[in-house]
Amino acid sequence: MQRIKDWPADERPREKLLANGAATLTDAELLALIIRTGDSATKASAVDLARALLSRFGSLRRLAAASITELCQQAGIGPAKAAEIQALFQIARRFADQRIQPGDAYCRAEDAFLHFHERLSDYRKEVFLALLLDSKNRLIREVQISEGSLNASIVHPREVFAPILKESASAVLFVHNHPSGDPTPSREDIEITERLKQVGDLMGVRVLDHIIIGNGGYVSLADRGLV
Repeated sequence: MQRIKDWPADERPREKLLANGAATLTDAELLALIIRTGDSATKASAVDLARALLSRFGSLRRLAAASITELCQQAGIGPAKAAEIQALFQIARRFADQRIQPGDAYCRAEDAFLHFHERLSDYRKEVFLALLLDSKNRLIREVQISEGSLNASIVHPREVFAPILKESASAVLFVHNHPSGDPTPSREDIEITERLKQVGDLMGVRVLDHIIIGNGGYVSLADRGLV
């Protein structure tokens, strides 16, 4: 199989990028620049490996969610290349993150979505978190309450409100993800929210919302009149 350096200059990913800009490269060509080298055993080029990875996982988003072990199942991808690929996607997540910083005021459900979606949209387990807020709805800190199985997480009011009381938070915002990618609230989601709202009322803590994050979208239970 022909090596990339033996290709015509206008077909090599690096040269194409330098001449015409990164936007002109395909997903496989961009990924090949991160992989850098091919596989001598199979004589596959870096572009061949990139194409194989995209074919194996189906999309860049699914590739971004792959573990080191899963990446290394592809012939020609070892721990070093897998680490480089994961580093690439982590940089992309951090660049896209629009996190609420401590002291920033929470104003709307979209704020929480932008705060969490890059971290949670590809997460394979259901994670339940809380944003602890002061009397002016300014962020004190975020707390992970639980991490459950692929389809459900166990949320107990005692575990939820312990950090809220410790920080003397006046209000709280609950967030969790649906690994399926569909943010539609389940019956369990609604029941948990009602229970936590009741406990919050008893403790004098305002439960502002429960936001469910999916792949590229979210549902606010407050917007639906369920909080």
